[in-house]
Amino acid sequence: MRAIIINTGTELLLGDVQDAHLAFIAREILPLGLRIEERRTVPDTNVIRRTLTELFPRCEILFLTGGLGPTTDDITREMVTESLGLELRQDPQLLASLQQRLQVLGIKCTSGIARQADVLAGAQVLPNENGSAPGFYLKANINPRVPSPHVFVLPGPPRELQPMFRKFAMPILKTIIEVPLPVERRSYSIAGVGESLVENAIGEKVLAIPGIELGYCARPGEVEVRIIGNPNAIRAADAAIRRELGVSIFSDNNEALEAVVVTLLKERNETLATAESCTGGLIANQITNVSGASEVFLAGYVTYANSAKSDVLNVDSKLIDKHGAVSEAVARAMAEGARGRAASTYGLATTGIAGPTGGSDEKPVGTVYIALASGDSEIVAKKFLFSTDRETFKQLAAQAALDLLRRRLLK
Repeated sequence: MRAIIINTGTELLLGDVQDAHLAFIAREILPLGLRIEERRTVPDTNVIRRTLTELFPRCEILFLTGGLGPTTDDITREMVTESLGLELRQDPQLLASLQQRLQVLGIKCTSGIARQADVLAGAQVLPNENGSAPGFYLKANINPRVPSPHVFVLPGPPRELQPMFRKFAMPILKTIIEVPLPVERRSYSIAGVGESLVENAIGEKVLAIPGIELGYCARPGEVEVRIIGNPNAIRAADAAIRRELGVSIFSDNNEALEAVVVTLLKERNETLATAESCTGGLIANQITNVSGASEVFLAGYVTYANSAKSDVLNVDSKLIDKHGAVSEAVARAMAEGARGRAASTYGLATTGIAGPTGGSDEKPVGTVYIALASGDSEIVAKKFLFSTDRETFKQLAAQAALDLLRRRLLK
């Protein structure tokens, strides 16, 4: 069945508010075998009515969000009423319930607030247990003279829409949707491999599996691989993805890379200290965003100046003079210095040129050296070149550092 979502709200089109409804509704309905095929965002004007008239013939299910409140720009009820040729009537029971709620709060029931008790003729009310404006369900072709899909009219605030959708809209959807086979979605988070290389590794193999849908989403330092299909197809695709990408997969449950690292450190009863120059404490920030990180993260040193590298991490100033602050030798010394000072199992260090100035032919902007020191093995160091803006450079360097540590922890 074709499903469309229309989000109403001028504030969405002005960029003042971000749409949270598409992601939520799409996830909720996927197990029913239902997919959102189109999304529209429209202002709080007559464009709502025009859009409804346009889209009614193109879908079997339509979700309409927002515009059910008490203010003059909340006109969704009226637009649906006009589009379907229905009447709008005040529901005495809804009005009494609304008045009782307002009385407890010490709020006067104005004519605008009372509009929230107006119900479309023939509609099924979807109670709002977290707000004052109820939602509505209108069955397909509720007015025989106006062909129309099943319509769900829902409030705009996510804290009202989401519980209403789960408790009242989903049971209705289950009665009108025939699901031939359960549909599953699975995602994999990949680090250390670019999007094009990920596609080269798994694309043809996964798409050769009947009944599978494959997608990619690149973020700084990682790639998300998404598969959707019936259970048999998912199992076959999962095996192919794991076989081809192996340890490059750091999560299959949307867990952040830093959370994976913290978990691995806990499992091994090991600890970490960081020494950061170009990333400016970003690695330490990401690690400490994880609940329970205090069990494994001992210290983070931000040594931006050369003098700080020497004073705090005991990096030999002659080493800096000879190789430069941005060098493999200095990265190694920083990692060992952090490990030694904090008495941690591992020391993780970054030094690089974030730009846009400071580069040279030998060491262009975007160069970064990452080193990992541990007491029981040789210091590992890697060089990367991230030619991008300053903020993205820091994110890429931090992710590369965390992935270097993650791979070491898997050995």
